[in-house]
Amino acid sequence: MHRPVDPILTVAQMRAAEQTLIDSGETVWTLMQRAGHGAADIIWRICAGRSVTVLTGPGNNGGDGYVIAESLRRRGAPVKVIAAFDPKTEAAQQARAEYQGEFAEGAEGEVFVDSLFGSGLTRGLGTELADRVRHLAARHRLCVAIDLPSGVESDHAAPLDPDLPHYDCTISLGAWKCAHWMMPAMEMMGRRELVPIGIGETEHVARLFPKPELTVPSRNAHKYSRGLLALVGGEMPGAGVLAAQAAMRSGAGYVKLFSDTPPSSLPAELVIDRSDLDEALDDHRLSALAIGPGLGRSGRSRNRLAATLGRDVPTLCDADALVLLRPAMLEGRKSPVIFTPHAGELDRLFTSFDTPEGGRLERLLSLARASGAVIVAKGPDTIVAAPDGRVAISPPAPSWLSVAGTGDVLAGIIASRLATGCSAMDAACQGVWLHGEAACQAGAVFTAGELVSAIRSAYAACL
Repeated sequence: MHRPVDPILTVAQMRAAEQTLIDSGETVWTLMQRAGHGAADIIWRICAGRSVTVLTGPGNNGGDGYVIAESLRRRGAPVKVIAAFDPKTEAAQQARAEYQGEFAEGAEGEVFVDSLFGSGLTRGLGTELADRVRHLAARHRLCVAIDLPSGVESDHAAPLDPDLPHYDCTISLGAWKCAHWMMPAMEMMGRRELVPIGIGETEHVARLFPKPELTVPSRNAHKYSRGLLALVGGEMPGAGVLAAQAAMRSGAGYVKLFSDTPPSSLPAELVIDRSDLDEALDDHRLSALAIGPGLGRSGRSRNRLAATLGRDVPTLCDADALVLLRPAMLEGRKSPVIFTPHAGELDRLFTSFDTPEGGRLERLLSLARASGAVIVAKGPDTIVAAPDGRVAISPPAPSWLSVAGTGDVLAGIIASRLATGCSAMDAACQGVWLHGEAACQAGAVFTAGELVSAIRSAYAACL
């Protein structure tokens, strides 16, 4: 998998990136022109000659709005600007001076463009401004936000006012921001578009990870060279079987289930090892281990987890394994570990590893460093954080995944990628992407078993 290329910047990182461009010879005005004209190209396609109302604010985001309005006016679109404030920055004042179109106090029409405030907002709009934004959004057929919807705090993806409108399209200027891809603000964005302004490669930032580039097995491949994955079962064997079925379709050459209580109905291809767990774990051919789906929370289950983590083999921990996990179980390990918690399990891990309070990304990175594990924080905005400081955020997957068993499927996919020899970070990102694409392939209203069947198509899309 290639390194993700789309940066997701905090407000401070965005300002630093813009300053780097200015230090290299750009000006705020040239960047505003580039951003505004790029956004106008997108809005021109949306409005298709219909009326546009642009709401502008006092800063450079408002300046972008004036550039957009003038660009659309010159193309022949009927445009009105509602200036909520006089422009305060030099570039915004220049943009207003160059706008030759109409101004209005209020309007209704086809397309509302919210260019009031951008990503630097840290406090709410207040009742009057929030009501004005809601009023304009309600009186236009389509709503477009410039950079971010006004009233959203970018870094924590938090709406700062209640009942803000949802947008049909959000046009990010220069780079993605955290709020574009993180809940709860992500729900407000509609379709997301990015206007480049020349920001180059940026280190130590979150990334939006792309579709994996997978390969077919080599001509001389065999089941062990492609990776032997063992899933350690427990008290509820059905979940382990589901994870194993997903793993068998995700690249590993050989998948075993270590279980002394397997269900009566099993896939013919799945190998069940009923031997003593310590003996089974001594197999030197093991490429990766996975534990958690169906494990249970008894003392016996805790012993199985300790025995599994005691083998220095790349290991994925999911579900009950994350509830039973204690930091001491990881002592002395050198091989990578992946945790795949949902929100409740993540809170337990924060407590177990004494993770300090902070923003969501900061806490995930703190947990990754404290545990030495790659963290896959599952949810509508799945985030992957590594101990070395890398962060990747997944494009949203279909909400049809919100059914029982799909987490077991994800665990099997990621563990299979880990068994093939991928790094823990790549295995996590590839697995999350394949999981989401399988959900797209499965369509509406599917079961976890039907999701497993769709993995083959998702994998094929990456070849």
